[in-house]
Amino acid sequence: MTDRASSFLTSRRRFLERAGLGFGSLAFTSLLHQTGAVASSASATNPLAAQHPHYSPKAKAVIWLFQTGSPSQVDTFDYKPVLQKRSGEKLNGADPKTGFFTTTGKCLGSPFKFKQHGQSGAWMSELFPNLSQHADDLAFIYSCYSQSNNHTPAMLEMNSGMIRQGFPSMGSWVTYGLGSENTNLPAYVVMHGTKPRGNDPIWSSGFLPSVYQATALDPRQGKPIANLQRHAEMNDPQQRSMLDLLRASNRDHLKRRPFDSDLAARLESFELAYRMQTAAPEVFDVSQEPKHIQEMYGLNRPDSKDYGRQCLIARRLIERGVRFVQVFPAIPKTPGGGVGDVPWDGHNDINVNHRACASTVDQPTAALLSDLKSRGLIEDTLVIYGGEFGRTSDSQGGKGRDHNPHAYTTWMTGAGVKGGAQYGATDEFGYKSVEDRVSVHDIHATVLHLLGLEHTRLTYRFNGRDFRLTDVAGNMISEVLA
Repeated sequence: MTDRASSFLTSRRRFLERAGLGFGSLAFTSLLHQTGAVASSASATNPLAAQHPHYSPKAKAVIWLFQTGSPSQVDTFDYKPVLQKRSGEKLNGADPKTGFFTTTGKCLGSPFKFKQHGQSGAWMSELFPNLSQHADDLAFIYSCYSQSNNHTPAMLEMNSGMIRQGFPSMGSWVTYGLGSENTNLPAYVVMHGTKPRGNDPIWSSGFLPSVYQATALDPRQGKPIANLQRHAEMNDPQQRSMLDLLRASNRDHLKRRPFDSDLAARLESFELAYRMQTAAPEVFDVSQEPKHIQEMYGLNRPDSKDYGRQCLIARRLIERGVRFVQVFPAIPKTPGGGVGDVPWDGHNDINVNHRACASTVDQPTAALLSDLKSRGLIEDTLVIYGGEFGRTSDSQGGKGRDHNPHAYTTWMTGAGVKGGAQYGATDEFGYKSVEDRVSVHDIHATVLHLLGLEHTRLTYRFNGRDFRLTDVAGNMISEVLA
């Protein structure tokens, strides 16, 4: 919680109310308000009301470009010349069961050429000719690791900090802690193509109130948000009149249950849905953008148009005050092993698979960074890029790479990030993280810090315990911060 009413206080208030203390209970609640122990009247009636962070934030919004299926670190950003020289030779210490299937134990050199870019000298693969132009804006974290070698639990971990279902995603935690900066759109939006492995539980609000749940949508559809349009025979004044009557009845119902936060959240969601009927269609209508902007994002190219639309909409959303936007790339089925729900999953042929995926994401990702910068939005927007784990340095079947939870690369850029920073390291083959190892909890702690939230203080009481996104771990990665 961000210095708002804790759940144990809510439980005590319910006890006092049910115990029949009447005006004594009301007086007690008033006293709590005066001492700042509970939220203001605005946040009491609107759980999405903007909240004060723990300290001055660097970032106001987050765009998380989640590369589903997991790109190979040694084929994208973590250059390993020794792996190239030893290609085909035995990889000492290789475990054929590191991944989800079985590997050969023989080194597989990258089929892609690497080059240093910018003043930082960051090594980047030829897969990213557009993104490499932003090398000095990116902070690379080379030493990430996760707990699972399976897509679903690994994606759950990257989103919620836990490999099991039922825990709130980072977007839900951020929305709970900071509320919303807009009144006409959701605070937390997820865009996907084919839903990734694990489906909706990946971005679930878990045990947090459902008002903090993500609004998930597929921008490729004609109507990205289902059931948003009102009936054709009803005009706006008629609908507003009907909702006003319903709201009056609901508010009267709420007055008799003043401490039911779930009910207050449900009523607020009704009003948000009405306001979204006007705001949401405009946001998703990218045809309003100038032609050169659409082409900059790759909307004129068949392989990048869907992901480009996602990135362009992400910019339009945060421009209108949406707090947290998560993009699961809409990449069609790719050769070399990847399918729609795990496109970067290059089990069969890393060369074919990664060329196809990079052709989809390179131009739109670079366009998003350029666009944010030109509009001044990058100053308070944090952009995150990475997958749920890495890939093996030894081959699967000779040309592919299996899952590897021991090493992967994540980069950040934007608000509060030190452009050109390079943190951590894997071994000379890129097989395991060995220097300044970074856990998922560390990444989460760093993101929360940039948003002005101290990760150990962002808690929610559930089943008798104070839970937090970082569980009982997590350290801020100060070396990548400006």
